Amino acid sequence: MSVAGPADWSGELLPAERAALGERAVLHRRRDFTAGRVCARRALATLGLTATPVPAGADRAPVWPPGVVGAITHTRDYCAAAAARAADVRAVGIDAERHRPLSPGVRRKVCRPDEEADLARLPAGMPWPTVLFSAKETVYKVWHPLVGTWLGFADARVTLDPQAGTFHAEIEPARLAAAPVADPPSRVTGRFAVDDDLVRTAAVLPHR
Repeated sequence: MSVAGPADWSGELLPAERAALGERAVLHRRRDFTAGRVCARRALATLGLTATPVPAGADRAPVWPPGVVGAITHTRDYCAAAAARAADVRAVGIDAERHRPLSPGVRRKVCRPDEEADLARLPAGMPWPTVLFSAKETVYKVWHPLVGTWLGFADARVTLDPQAGTFHAEIEPARLAAAPVADPPSRVTGRFAVDDDLVRTAAVLPHR
């Protein structure tokens, strides 16, 4: 995993990455994209893949080189990327969010009623809805490269374990049945951390 330093937000892009970004990208999009690609190439270098571009697909998701799985996340003044060999794991997901409460409208979209009941039983003083939101973003980054379809917030039932710092997601059976692939991930387990004004989540999906 690679985390962006100050110089990475204005770093160099490879030609395929510049083409994917386009000439009309606004400044914050350009900064986020650049830092993400610099971090992604640094993560690839740990696998022995140097100067390997990570462009974007039509859905703006990163396109990793053959034989590699990975994920990129960015929020205000924070960016990171992770990569692994597809022979070792099925998928990787990471996400970062600022330590802020969710607005009531966003919270209603993100948290299912059963999840709200779970959150009410957790210790006070932590941004649990934001942790849940970040966990679901990580689950989506695991799901989408494998399945190629959208996964809504209500499609994953996430439980948090504050003592272990872990989360567990169960995908709704109806979403699994509708998946256009033979073996969609039905469960995703990951970790979370809350520190330095950041909520961070990560998950690795192993091979069966």
